Amino acid sequence: MPGASFDPPQHEPGTPADQHTAQHSNGAGGWLTRRWRPGTDIPSPPAPALGDPDAPSPVPPSPSDAVQNVPQVRETTSGDTHLHGDVDVVAGVIEELILQTRKQDLLDGTMIDRKQFLDQPFVRSTHWDSVWQQAMDPHSGCPRQPVTIIVAPRSCGSTTFALRLLTEHTAHHAPVVKLDADWNTPSRGRLPLEKEHAYQLDLKHPENDQLSADFLDALSQHAAYLRDCRSYLALTVAQDLWTDHRLGDRDGVHVLRLQEPPDAERVVTAHLRAHGYDELSTSLLSFPKATAALRGLTAVAAMQAARTAVMAWEEHSRLSRRPAWADGQSEPQMNLEARITAALTDWRDDLDGLFGDMTSLRSPDSRSLPVEDRCLLIALAVCQSAPMPDVARSTAALLEGIGHAPVLPGTTTGSGLIPSVLAGRGLRRRIQDVGARVDMQDTVIFDRPTYGRAVLEYVWDNYDVMREPLLAWLLTTAQSADPEDRAVDALAQLTVRHGTMDYLAVLGDLARTSHPEVLGAVMESAVRNEHIGRLAWEALYRWAGQDDYAPTVIALCRRILEDSSVTTAHAKRAMVRLRRVAHTAGDDTVRQQVLGAFEALVHQPAAQRLADEVRGWQQGKVSARSGALAFLALMSAEHDGTPWLVSAPPPGINVPRAVRDLLSSAETAAEVIARLTLWIRASVIDSGAYTRLRDQLLPALRGYNMFDAGMSLMQELRDISTTEGVSVAADYYDHLVDSRLHRVFPRPGGDT
Repeated sequence: MPGASFDPPQHEPGTPADQHTAQHSNGAGGWLTRRWRPGTDIPSPPAPALGDPDAPSPVPPSPSDAVQNVPQVRETTSGDTHLHGDVDVVAGVIEELILQTRKQDLLDGTMIDRKQFLDQPFVRSTHWDSVWQQAMDPHSGCPRQPVTIIVAPRSCGSTTFALRLLTEHTAHHAPVVKLDADWNTPSRGRLPLEKEHAYQLDLKHPENDQLSADFLDALSQHAAYLRDCRSYLALTVAQDLWTDHRLGDRDGVHVLRLQEPPDAERVVTAHLRAHGYDELSTSLLSFPKATAALRGLTAVAAMQAARTAVMAWEEHSRLSRRPAWADGQSEPQMNLEARITAALTDWRDDLDGLFGDMTSLRSPDSRSLPVEDRCLLIALAVCQSAPMPDVARSTAALLEGIGHAPVLPGTTTGSGLIPSVLAGRGLRRRIQDVGARVDMQDTVIFDRPTYGRAVLEYVWDNYDVMREPLLAWLLTTAQSADPEDRAVDALAQLTVRHGTMDYLAVLGDLARTSHPEVLGAVMESAVRNEHIGRLAWEALYRWAGQDDYAPTVIALCRRILEDSSVTTAHAKRAMVRLRRVAHTAGDDTVRQQVLGAFEALVHQPAAQRLADEVRGWQQGKVSARSGALAFLALMSAEHDGTPWLVSAPPPGINVPRAVRDLLSSAETAAEVIARLTLWIRASVIDSGAYTRLRDQLLPALRGYNMFDAGMSLMQELRDISTTEGVSVAADYYDHLVDSRLHRVFPRPGGDT
């Protein structure tokens, strides 16, 4: 809640302290709930209002009580001070406790490696230098205020600016943490507070990061605590979110305006040289048209341009090594300058001609393509080089998707249609008209990925009516859910570039039942993207409550949790969405899919998250369904050849209680009985282990409403015997069923 205090819990003025606390000496290890200092007066309770029915009868204070309530205070700044005698409060420890009172529900973050980050290329323009100087205190060499807010247009590079500012101008031993704003609205109470830390936080979500004057007022209070801790916070705010006229500087808060990105050409060359492409960097600077294409790019676009230049360089190197006869032509390959210039050009002027006024027939005087050739160009933009029949089928599928009746390859047509089709241009000629060629093996050569990306973006931007059919066609074109698949890659690029909640809703509706694996691969790319990641996670949370989306959500979250390099924030979000799927699942198949995902995580580092889920369930903090499934999954984990939950259960997990709860539920009884049977079967080879396990399970089986579960378990144990030849079912029966009831409730599978 904005404005929430960070101070340790205290009694309201005039409220008497807890009687036990007031009368108990802290010399034996107890703690007072208030912080007292020498010379401070002890507040007395206010006089009750006359006529107050709840007012207690006045009791005269005892002089001895007054003496007892005065604590002995010893202030110290050393962590290893030795204390002698009765000392009620050590002020140095209380100072640490202030920082420990708000550990719950804080924003997670990723630790930045200072050395690695400072080794990365960093370009500052004159404007950036000016803003940098405004942020710095010339005397201390640190930021002027504990909280620095940098307001900038999107994709301007403000995040890099803020992180670089913190890494260069805070104490070298202070951790730099990039926080993840996993909230529905900015809240001071969610901000972490540690001694000598530097925090960076992006506020760019169009809905969840809307700023208010109240939040800035609370941030001003937070700045005082940061100053006391010698810590700093840098917020980067999207310019379109900084609209309220009441937003501005506060005490402890410094607002800066970063209005333009650094020079794109310098950014591109710096990154090329940093990654070992010095020759490419030198060549790029000698190409006037290529450098002209870099002017005016944002910082994000400049980074993309650097990757594009490398892609064109590698493409040129690969094709230069191919013999000319492989392409069925003798003309020389496109030179490096032409290839890089083509890669960095946005091609909009050229595409304006190809997508001009539609014509029914190809005219030598017009570059405008008929609709069939436009679909052919889009198909080539995605599949690039491919056999001619595959290109033809892909084009026909797109034509069919937009409601244009194509002649599908391999199908028969009416006699009236054949002459009109035959009268048109052949496929080879059409392929040449859209800028591709065909080699001697009838393979279409269109090795122009950057041009293909420009075609897709042009169609998306200029033909709103094509967007949904284009997404549907890309989904059907995908050969697999591999991120390297051309169609999956195209979908991922469109999602990152145009991802809004409406876009994700359309994509999800098209793919949730027919292509859940492809949808999962695209969404995995989206959640890992720093620009639309939070929107993608939000969409997944909504989908987690719908059974139709469950396979996609489960598979994606499982991959995230299995990734050992994933950030804490992403792992936490994945676990939250699996929990939501388990809690809302209306189909037992979905529940089993969640259990399967949890079981796959048992032998992964994420197993600790399953233990946390069980603890949360037993503490009443998370869904009982999710906690129960996590416990069932952990029942298959082993430690030194024995069940982990039996030999070395994680701290805070009450195994007998969990077993009892699962046995008492019709939804989980059969599953837990099957796992208990495996435990018992594995333990009978060691009589001591068997006895210990039996003694652990018996209290749970004697619980309320356990009769049916106990009898079902004994039914499963009929064919198991101990090393001494004793029937395990009979052993449990003798311990659980009173001898006087043996005739009423006979032992399963045997005589009484």
